[in-house]
Amino acid sequence: MNTTREQKIRSVIRQSQPDLTVILENIFDPLNISAVLRSCDAVGIREVFVVYTKKYLDKRGLVLGKRTSGGTFKWIDVYVFEDLEECFRRVRERYGRIYATSLGERSESLYDLDLVQPVALLFGNEDEGISAEALTLCDGNFIIPQVGFAESLNISVACAVTLFEARRQRAAQGFYGDKSKFSAAEQQQLFDRWESMLKEKSWHQQLAIVVDKDSEALLPVYVQRDPMIPAKQAVRPNPMTKFEL
Repeated sequence: MNTTREQKIRSVIRQSQPDLTVILENIFDPLNISAVLRSCDAVGIREVFVVYTKKYLDKRGLVLGKRTSGGTFKWIDVYVFEDLEECFRRVRERYGRIYATSLGERSESLYDLDLVQPVALLFGNEDEGISAEALTLCDGNFIIPQVGFAESLNISVACAVTLFEARRQRAAQGFYGDKSKFSAAEQQQLFDRWESMLKEKSWHQQLAIVVDKDSEALLPVYVQRDPMIPAKQAVRPNPMTKFEL
C-alpha cells in the first residue's frame, strides 16, 4: 500500500462515526439502497441495518450497483433482518435512541434534533413509509421541513439530507477533526481489518450478514471478521451488470 492510500484510509477511519447509523425498513429499490450506502460512507457511518418483513420482498434482493454506491459496500457492514423486534433490539444495544422519518402530529423538525449523541435513523418503504409496528418501537419521529406541494422526499434523498445535518452538528463539536470517536487502538484495528481485506481481495469481508435471534453478538466495526463465515449466513451483493463489480 502506498503512502497516499494509507493516509486516505487512516483519515477516513479517524473521521468515522461509530455511534451513528441507518435502518432501512422494506426498501425494495436496489438503487435506493446503494445511494443510501454512498451517503452513509460520506458522513463516516460504518454499519447499516436492513430489515425485510414483507413477504414479497426477498433479502437476497439486496442488489447493489457499484456505480450508484460508489464502491462503498466493502467499507460498510450491512446486517439483514427478517424480525423487526430483533433488529431494533440489536440496534438499541449499540445506539440507544432510534428516530423515524414519519409525518405525524408529534413529528419534530429534523433541525431540532440532537444528532451529536448516539442515534439510529429509520427510513421506510418507498410506497408505504415506515410501518406502524416500527413506529411504536421508535423513540420519536421527525420530518424534513418542506415548502412545496410534495410532502416527502425520495428515501435516498431524505437520508442524505438527514445525515448531512448530523454531520453539520458533529463537525461543530470537532468530531470530524481532532476528536475521533475511535480510540487510537480501535483506529489501528480497523486499519488492519481493511488492509487485510484489500490484500486478500476477499468476498467474505464484503458480505451482507443475515441476523436472527440465534445469531451471535454483532462485532464492533473495527474487529477482524472470521474468514470462514458460513455461506448460509451471508448475502452477496449482486452487481447490476456484469461490468460493475
